[in-house]
Amino acid sequence: MTDSSLPPPRRDSLTEDLRWRGLIQDSTGLDELRELLDGTSASFYVGFDPTAPSLHVGHLMQVITARRLQLAGHRPLLLVGGATGQIGDPKESAERTLNPPEVVAGWVDRIRDQLSPFVSYTGENAAQLVNNLDWTGEMSVVEFLRDVGKHFPVNKMLAREVVRARLETGISFTEFSYQLLQAHDFFELHRRHGCQLQFGGSDQWGNITAGVDYIRRRGAGPVEAFTTPLVTKSDGTKFGKSEGGAVWLDAAMTSPYAFYQFWLNADDRDVTRYLRYFSFRSREELEELEKATAERPQARLAQRALAEELTTLVHGEREMAQVVAASQALFGRGSLEELAPATLRAALTEAGMVHLTELPDIAGLLKESGLVPSMKEARRVIAEGGAYVNNTRITEVDATVADADLLHGRYLVLRRGKRSFAGVELDK
Repeated sequence: MTDSSLPPPRRDSLTEDLRWRGLIQDSTGLDELRELLDGTSASFYVGFDPTAPSLHVGHLMQVITARRLQLAGHRPLLLVGGATGQIGDPKESAERTLNPPEVVAGWVDRIRDQLSPFVSYTGENAAQLVNNLDWTGEMSVVEFLRDVGKHFPVNKMLAREVVRARLETGISFTEFSYQLLQAHDFFELHRRHGCQLQFGGSDQWGNITAGVDYIRRRGAGPVEAFTTPLVTKSDGTKFGKSEGGAVWLDAAMTSPYAFYQFWLNADDRDVTRYLRYFSFRSREELEELEKATAERPQARLAQRALAEELTTLVHGEREMAQVVAASQALFGRGSLEELAPATLRAALTEAGMVHLTELPDIAGLLKESGLVPSMKEARRVIAEGGAYVNNTRITEVDATVADADLLHGRYLVLRRGKRSFAGVELDK
């Protein structure tokens, strides 16, 4: 997405829109937040630690909220933690594995590039990417303890929930000191860039308020803060996970097709909440969509709207068009031959793909792919007209496929009936 694609700032109350969408869980004060967000342009920051080579859908809440604030006229400071990424915010379960500095540095560059499509880097409220290693890396241990550490009462740090949870099993000074680093980031961004606001996930509230208090203790400010809620699933499973693991924003780690399917498969109990969190449709549009979805849940209107909007935002219109074309073609409503090899492979991988070094007859393919339990059942399905190869109905029980039938020289799409399909890849 290019900078020119950003629409002009909205004129309505940003604070009330955020509240209606359920995006403000905690704040330093709603009145103060309203005065800041609904007034003239303010600088704000949100941070992302490079603990993996890509962001995942769990980060979308912060990425999209940053975009909302910029669309309303505010200036984003997107912090990628080259310093804090080497430390790691404490987890309740155990110590994090520390990654080598050169690995973290590589991830910083990748995540910086990944954030670029979500905001505009031109105009009066142009976004800026910042790295906390630029100021933290310059400090000696003595400077850090003298200038930063003296402002943090240990009793308050011990009261933090995640720290209390780790006291019995043990927590290193490294992770214990993470709060100081994040608080110092807020101070430095306030000093260097006039940053007036920080937001993050609700699990960051202790770190964020520590920064607000630290800035006050340093004789600066005032600054404000708020947190967004942690995204949850009604069925109790973790948001951002699929059967294959995390759903990444990097197309090489999670294909655009798999990304689309993740949102398309959202539970009916969750999807209207996700739309409020992640969609840029207006309140009126969302309420109309919620109503239509309640009346016709089988049509999955809300899921489709959400999947199309987010896939376009993250991967672009071209990939989105390929994903929709693949979804239709797999069920016989489009041309398989026109699908790009990567899109076709991603779709078949999601459906379940078997790898073969040689091709049996079609009955054997049905059995090998798992669409039928036995050769007897495969022949029965073919004889009754329920078997398809590349959307062509097969009626001869001993039919075979030729090399010319292979899509892109290596793929076959098998289908049983209208909705059950699988893929075959010939490994040459």
